[in-house]
Amino acid sequence: MTQATYDDANLLLRLYDLRREEKMREARAWFVANFKPKSMADIQQLCPPGSENHARMRMVSTYWDMAASFVTAGVLNPELFFANNREMLLVAVRMRPVLSDIRAAYKDPTFLKNLEVVAQQYSDYLNRVSPGTLEAFVARLGG
Repeated sequence: MTQATYDDANLLLRLYDLRREEKMREARAWFVANFKPKSMADIQQLCPPGSENHARMRMVSTYWDMAASFVTAGVLNPELFFANNREMLLVAVRMRPVLSDIRAAYKDPTFLKNLEVVAQQYSDYLNRVSPGTLEAFVARLGG
């Protein structure tokens, strides 16, 4: 890992500002409280296309995919990102059971790929620096 820079910190602060936008805060709160699908049938029931909940799901998942893309592109220090964005891991854990089905439905095998890749890196990081933390976190999420 490279040393974090002031640019890394400034980018993280900008990402935090985006998370504070009113609609994003509402979508994030809904996602954390309600988004726990195990199948595409659950997705269809919880957030059918065109619904407000569908928009919330897309807003949260694509926001975190965008944030993760900064890590995969090498413009944001991974360890600094991990230290400040556990919510990204929550989103990845909640999306994991349905991600392959969503990709098939969208006919897009790369949908949320950055989220998936960085969540794996984050998981590896936690397992290395704090064994047991990841398992406890996933257990708290019910997944």
